[in-house]
Amino acid sequence: MARLTAKKRDALKSDQFAGPGRSFPINDKAHIRAAKREEKFASPATRKKIDAAAKRAGVGTTKKRSK
Repeated sequence: MARLTAKKRDALKSDQFAGPGRSFPINDKAHIRAAKREEKFASPATRKKIDAAAKRAGVGTTKKRSK
């Protein structure tokens, strides 16, 4: 995952976060994937934001590759 320093996190807009209190940054595909892994702990409203960001970024919309 891309490193998100405190300075870079502070520079992000509020709409680049899914959860309350600027939790769950969803500024890039790596952070969206991480938020998707943790969304089972999130509120329904937060899940909706994470899913919308994933759809916009094309994360999790492809079929799994078979071995």
